[in-house]
Amino acid sequence: MAIIITDECINCGACEPECPNNAIYEGADDWRYKDGTKLRGKVILPDGTEVDADAAQRPISDDIYYIVPSKCTECKGFHEEPQCAAVCPVDCCVPDDNHVESEETLLNRQSFLHNE
Repeated sequence: MAIIITDECINCGACEPECPNNAIYEGADDWRYKDGTKLRGKVILPDGTEVDADAAQRPISDDIYYIVPSKCTECKGFHEEPQCAAVCPVDCCVPDDNHVESEETLLNRQSFLHNE
């Protein structure tokens, strides 16, 4: 499953640089599929959706740091545990029950995002 940042977030920013997929953004910041990945131009996501990897996407939160579920791999393929949760001083990076995914799905996403 993806990780979510709860509203207990103190906006310290410790999590953002730890994400190997660049799936974490500051509140109100636009995000792009190309950020921190090898995706460029028109791509078809694993769910079949076509997107422009270079296009700005709307922020998921305006107030606190947020994680883009379709870019989160729980650090599978990079680390033994989610690095955002490991560095969060208030333990607000937690599993997202709305985005439960298998390890295989997360590893496939990691491969897709980084063209491996």
